[in-house]
This record gives sequence, structure tokens and C-alpha cells, in this order.
Amino acid sequence: MRVTVEADGGSRGNPGPAGYGAVVRAETGEVLAERLGALGVTTNNVAEYTGLIEGLKAALELGAAEVEVRMDSKLVVEQMSGRWQIKHPGLRPLAAQASELAGRFRAVRYGWIPREQNREADRLANAAMDGAAAPAPAGSSWAPPATGSALRMVLVRHGETPLTAEKRYSGSGDVPLSDRGREQAARAAARALELAPAIEVVVSSPLTRCRDSAAAFAGLPVEVDDDLVECDFGEWEGLTFGEVRERYPAELDRWLASTAVAPPGGESFQQVSMRVRRAVRRLQQRHEGRQIAVVSHVTPIKLLLRDALAAGDSFLHRLYLDPAGLSLVDSWPDGGVAVRTVNETAHLAQLTAR
Repeated sequence: MRVTVEADGGSRGNPGPAGYGAVVRAETGEVLAERLGALGVTTNNVAEYTGLIEGLKAALELGAAEVEVRMDSKLVVEQMSGRWQIKHPGLRPLAAQASELAGRFRAVRYGWIPREQNREADRLANAAMDGAAAPAPAGSSWAPPATGSALRMVLVRHGETPLTAEKRYSGSGDVPLSDRGREQAARAAARALELAPAIEVVVSSPLTRCRDSAAAFAGLPVEVDDDLVECDFGEWEGLTFGEVRERYPAELDRWLASTAVAPPGGESFQQVSMRVRRAVRRLQQRHEGRQIAVVSHVTPIKLLLRDALAAGDSFLHRLYLDPAGLSLVDSWPDGGVAVRTVNETAHLAQLTAR
């Protein structure tokens, strides 16, 4: 996969409150990832190098093989291209870190662009600097307050299927809900409408178990988004974890160790993450300021929550999501995120007790 990394950084005062921004784009120009962060008090050049480093890290997470870096920093572009010496001792460790990351790709090319062509990375860097320049309350981990109207997403895992009940991998295969799963879905829809009474639309994975769960939101329109489909588990479809451990021990170890590794004949979590992020961006653009329900599967919901919580990849194997469990995420246009609940299941208590 080939991607473009657009990176920038700056400080207000040089040195002063600093921040970086980076955008990773597909060959089509579609945004695959964004990164931004405040750096405290430092220089423009340090911030620019940090933007490059974080952009390269994001490209690695996406599984890119070739990268074209575009920056409006002539200094960073020329130094990383090997045409200018790195005279400032404070920049040498950053350049070395960027070079080490670049070495993990098949190819990395650097190009200078005018600032007006680097607007998205510049916007992110300025957003980070806005936060860095504001005073933080003593003893707190401070973040700038979100602005605008939030998109509220009630994330709903579909109800139980026969494979769910047997704890078998159920990926892109079209498995229907069980009778119990249909009752779970009805209870989940009722609880979702308590959490977000103004839900206007339900967005669903195309698979039957999700579409039937979405239909429990009686009277609400349902939009189908193919990017919300479950991970393709390939040869592991229909097997239990124990059966996979017995038949594919080496492949399972590699899969558990890296989100870039796919089950045999299947799809890696990094690949699923790319399409989930596409879906989230579409939802944010189409439904800003609204309340919606999103009916999907374990892997897409875990990946969405991982990103919302800024968690590491180990989160994916430690979080459990029940059939018809609910999670609630608010997302603001300026990038602010609030995770309000994860895997709420109180609405299923009486059903479980029977």
C-alpha cells in the first residue's frame, strides 16, 4: 500500500508553546489517519520533526509499504533527503528516529510543498498549539474543551447467533440471529433510545445479524455501511479459539502479537481499522450534531473504541463485548472525543437470569 504523509509543526515564540500535526492519505487522497499533539515549550524545527515522526508511525500502523512525505519545512525535507547537514545537535536524535522509522518501509520519498498545500497538517498543529498555549489547572491532565455540536454514537453489538453461543469465530459469513439474539436486539434498541432519545438513524453492517438487530429500532431509517462488516477470519471461520490454537498454533501466535497479521486467508485488524476509520469519518461528516445508533460487530466496535480512548493494540484482546452490549461515544468536529460507557449490559440482566 502506498500512502502520503503530510506533516507540520510550529511554536508560538520559537521557542514557545508548540504542537505538531500529521495526516496520512491514501492514493485517492482519502484521509486514513490524523495525528496531533502538544509538545510544551520548544522550537519550530523540533515540532516539525515530531510531526514527521508521528506521521511515519501512523503510516506503519496502517500497514503502508511506500510513503511519500510532503512538508512545507524546507529544513526537514532537505535534511531527511541527505542534501543538507544536520548541524543543530538537538535535531540529530529526532532525525535519527525518523530515519529508523523510514527504514521500515520499502521506500520513502520526501518533497517540499507550499504551506497552502499543507493546510490540514497545519490546522492540526495549530489545534495542538492552542491547547499548549492555554494554562492547565495545577495537578491535572488538561485538554482543551471541545467545541461545536457532538455526534453521539450508540454502538450496538448485534444479538446472539448460533456461532456466538458456541464461542466460534464468526466473521464475514452471513450468520442469522438466534431467537435469543432477536430478544437481545429488541432490549438493546430500547436501552439505546433511553441513552439517546433523539436517535434519528441507525447505521448497520450489511450482514443479516446486524441488519436484523437494526430492525429492532422500529420506525427508524436504516443505512447500510459496508465498512462496518466484521473482520474476515479466513480459515478460522466457524472454529473456536481452542480449535484454532490446536490447528494453527504458529499463525495464532503471530496474529495475537501484531495487528498487521491476518488469519490464513483472512483480514488483519489493521485492514479492518482502515475501513472503520473511513466509516467514522463519513458518519462525522453526515451526522454532525445528531444522535445515531451504529450496529456492528466485535472487531469494528473494539477498533473504534481503541481509537476513541487512544489505547494501544493490546486493548483489542483485553476488551470483552457482549452480544447486544452498548457503548456510547460522543465525537466533536474539532477532534474532541468522550467515551461515556463501554459494553453496558444491564438491559440484558433479566434475559440472562432466565
